[in-house]
Amino acid sequence: MRIAMVSEHASPLATIGEVDAGGQNVHVDALSAALARVGHEVTVFTRRDSATLPVRVRTPQGYTVEHVDAGPPVEVPKDDLLPYMGDFATVLTRRWQAERFDVAHAHFWMSGLAAVRAAANAGVPVVQTFHALGSVKRRHQGRHDTSPPSRVATEARLARSVARVVATCSDEVAELALLGACRERISVVPCGVDLERFTPQGPAALRSRPRILVVGRLVERKGVDDAIRALAYVPDAELVVAGGPEAELLDADPEAQRLRKVALRAGVANRVVLLGKVSRDAIPALFRS
Repeated sequence: MRIAMVSEHASPLATIGEVDAGGQNVHVDALSAALARVGHEVTVFTRRDSATLPVRVRTPQGYTVEHVDAGPPVEVPKDDLLPYMGDFATVLTRRWQAERFDVAHAHFWMSGLAAVRAAANAGVPVVQTFHALGSVKRRHQGRHDTSPPSRVATEARLARSVARVVATCSDEVAELALLGACRERISVVPCGVDLERFTPQGPAALRSRPRILVVGRLVERKGVDDAIRALAYVPDAELVVAGGPEAELLDADPEAQRLRKVALRAGVANRVVLLGKVSRDAIPALFRS
């Protein structure tokens, strides 16, 4: 099959660990590579966020990335990208009318919005993976949710209009049903683990005492502060946090500053280690530790 992956803000070529570059980027990369390995022709359409990026990049994993001109060619926070989805859809329409794709797989709600608009003109069925739902973010983040106000309503329309929704867990299926999605058109495909990279066997990072590890971007909603407060109940352990900006930039990072204050108030500052950005190659050894 010829498959169009649509991932408007999460390029599989991005450096993992930046503010809006994390699990979705890895997911799109791994899924595209896996589909390419079994013979499918995969093109990932993502927004151009730098004027120096080429139009197309052929990856070593066997799929192609196309940079779409939609909005200014600079980094824009993902929650501010909605006004550019019309331009994104226009480019997709032109490409999909000129070069036939068998299916489009949209990742995140704004990708779905652009893909559905383009598919209506090009006759391409759309599969949707939300990765996160606005209704859940609003429920748990409240006033801290920076999503556009129209997100929940748009996701509800997408869930009812696409050919299929790929949910990542059963809880998401229940949430989608509340939005009016038809359960018969939802499949659950859990997020995977690279079992060749993450193995019990292999080198482990050194440690001198029991360790609790958090790996993820340094953003408040990830809940690192919960782990810091919990550390007070595990007196012999250390908490190591991998993620965020480069180590030398941590002192100026607002979330790192907030977490250090949480650690001070919890009385565990001497047992919390913020590593900052860690390369993907170093993560398995950290997990083994």
